[in-house]
Amino acid sequence: MRALLAEFIGTFLLVFAGTGSIVVNAASAGAIGHLGIALMFGLVVAIGIVAFAEVSGAHFNPAVTIGLALAGRFAWDRVPSYIAAECLGAISASLILRVCFPVDLTLGITLPQMGVLLAFWFEVVMTFILVATILGTLARGRCDAALAPLSVGGAVALDALFGGPVSGASMNPARSLGPALVTQIWTAHWLYWLAPMMGAALAAFVFQYLQHPTRETHEKG
Repeated sequence: MRALLAEFIGTFLLVFAGTGSIVVNAASAGAIGHLGIALMFGLVVAIGIVAFAEVSGAHFNPAVTIGLALAGRFAWDRVPSYIAAECLGAISASLILRVCFPVDLTLGITLPQMGVLLAFWFEVVMTFILVATILGTLARGRCDAALAPLSVGGAVALDALFGGPVSGASMNPARSLGPALVTQIWTAHWLYWLAPMMGAALAAFVFQYLQHPTRETHEKG
């Protein structure tokens, strides 16, 4: 129960601060800017890891939860409850943002900006980068895990910097679900579930292959 509460709070903070920065940027005539929004997402993820990693692992993202399970780093029987907690946290954050900013029409929703197909593949690649960073950090043990806030938060900020103008840089089905549900804007919403899950699965597959190389791989290396 403590882990689920941590996932709820962490995802709430991610969506409230992250999408909130988009809303505030629009309300303040661009005072935060694209760079500021990208940094906000990275910083809030880093803070969430510091606060909650010891309690829940600090997933805050259904795609991360699935990726860790596929890589054998998380128990499958805990996946449904984690995803539910993450989605509820995101929805709660968007509901509060709606109360705070009743005139904002989109609440930081993720939408394809340069076509659905391009947005789809960007989301696959960005989620691959994120989940691969998480798995790589975990694989290096406790010493490198201390760098997780910087490495994972940095991956989120990096993705947001180059992918934000293309797809909104979701990488996170819960992050997209919250504002979509509250605003009832479902444009291409499916891709913000399918693409991150594909990217996470690809990262898990690559991680497993690299962690368990074949004899032929050793000989060629």
